[in-house]
Amino acid sequence: MKIKLSIFFFFLIFCESSLNAQISTNPEKNIENTKKVIFVYGSSNCHYCTDAKNILIENKIDFVFYDIDTDKVALNEMLAKLKKANISTNNLGIPVIDKYGELFSNNTTFDNFIKKLIH
Repeated sequence: MKIKLSIFFFFLIFCESSLNAQISTNPEKNIENTKKVIFVYGSSNCHYCTDAKNILIENKIDFVFYDIDTDKVALNEMLAKLKKANISTNNLGIPVIDKYGELFSNNTTFDNFIKKLIH
């Protein structure tokens, strides 16, 4: 009986360690495989937002656009990101860009804004 019990525990431990070995625990490898995406928070009625989207498309830069006029979840997400980055919402210009974790908005000349966006 002891032999059968010992063999059972041996296989249990062996199988468990084999399963754990197959699980990837390297988060850096997972990050490398994900595509970088720019998040654009703006309005479909804003010509700066439309121009920014067109420039991203022309430069073949991946982005996700959120219309903060119609998507309240996206609006709250944008405001939370701005708050976390200690960026004031007073006189905030749209679009607000989250470029790989760096936040900036259209509070300068549009040409300077675009330079930040595509470089």
